Amino acid sequence: MKNLKPVIISGKEVLPLVEGGKGINATDGYCSGIWARENCVGTFSGVCPDQYDNNKNIIFEKFFKKNRAERQEELVEQCIQGCVDQAKVAHEVSNGKGCIHMNMLWEAGGTEKILQEVLSRAKGLINGVTCGAGLPYKLGEMASKFETYYYPIISSARAFQILWKRSFSNFKDFLGGVVYEDPWLAGGHNGLSNAEDPNKPETPYSRLVELRARMNEMGLHNIPIILAGGIWNLSEWEDYIDNPDIGQIAFQFGTRPMLTKESPISDAWKNMLLNLKKGDVIRQHFSPTGFISSAIKNTFLEKLLNRKDGEVAFSDEQSTEFSHPLTFKNKTLYIKPQDAEKAQRQIDAGLTEVRATPDNTIVFMTHEDWAEQQKDRAECVGCLSQCQFSSWSQAKGTSGKSPDPRSYCIHKTLYKVGHGGDVNNNLVFAGEQVYRFAQDPLYKNGNIPSVKELIQNILQGK
Repeated sequence: MKNLKPVIISGKEVLPLVEGGKGINATDGYCSGIWARENCVGTFSGVCPDQYDNNKNIIFEKFFKKNRAERQEELVEQCIQGCVDQAKVAHEVSNGKGCIHMNMLWEAGGTEKILQEVLSRAKGLINGVTCGAGLPYKLGEMASKFETYYYPIISSARAFQILWKRSFSNFKDFLGGVVYEDPWLAGGHNGLSNAEDPNKPETPYSRLVELRARMNEMGLHNIPIILAGGIWNLSEWEDYIDNPDIGQIAFQFGTRPMLTKESPISDAWKNMLLNLKKGDVIRQHFSPTGFISSAIKNTFLEKLLNRKDGEVAFSDEQSTEFSHPLTFKNKTLYIKPQDAEKAQRQIDAGLTEVRATPDNTIVFMTHEDWAEQQKDRAECVGCLSQCQFSSWSQAKGTSGKSPDPRSYCIHKTLYKVGHGGDVNNNLVFAGEQVYRFAQDPLYKNGNIPSVKELIQNILQGK
């Protein structure tokens, strides 16, 4: 294993090891402070982070307003205070070593206001901001205003070139690095474009070489690339280290930090990670963001998969193609004759709520599941800038489209699982490499290492 050389990240010389920032509450200030204390980069999530009272007890989210836009304002204010609280904890725990970064999602609700306020109120506590989930074209301007380094998360050289031309070229002094997140290997939301096949992964090497070539053309020779997605042990990535075609590189670990003593996730979640097999993580299109996402195939996800499998095209009017009447609750729709048995089988199984999607199809649900969806929509807090599940739009109040019953309330389920909720009946994001916990000797017999032990193993190439 090659010796890792320190790199300059956010103005500090640190080991080229970065903790990925995962929300909601999958990464917090304490864990990121420990990573920084080991002279690495610790990253806490800025997506609905926990606030603390004077005794350092968690203040759980509460919403009082009836209007969605007003509830989003409540959410944003709680996020701002949560970020400040997490930054303070991280800074204190780090003992001034390493770097503290905050991770944001560009398409989250209120991101611009949250960034503005947090960087103002936590000045000097946060060294850098990473941001993905969309094209964060205002990131450079906002971070530079507070003399904070910024790190766009992209999945192709083309995406970075767009950001550079549109904005970043005017704010290059505080461009700390470029995070290349492999769209086929990363957990959570993936940056796959419509031109890329989710089932045909491309090697990160060629895409990194292309990214570095574009960055060199922009005069960014000394700006590090941070490789994220699918990083387990560095011995598998030796060809990327000290490689002139890639240049300065750091490695971001998203999955492995979750299974440490300092990780904030629940014991049930940690136990699940220890027992996963290859194939237990799948990519799917159910996220209300519209992005493809990668998650563990549990009871929650299986219900969505079954609902999708039962989907049937329909028409309000009878025609040659849609000739078979489907009558339910005094209403009649028309479906294709070849779908009649499929539809009736679901109704007979108790899926009697027949609900239209925005794509002129219908899905079949239980009364309980439909009632839960109605409740979740009524309680929408505007966690996204635009939501396919609730039809919320930050810009207009509504997207103008019908709510999609094939989706779910992402804020509710991620907040639940991030605070001790059932890991089988909530969404659990994970990357492709998560099955390796069950195979890696470090975790034998259920061993959970400390962050320090994990970093020592990583430095040895393990």
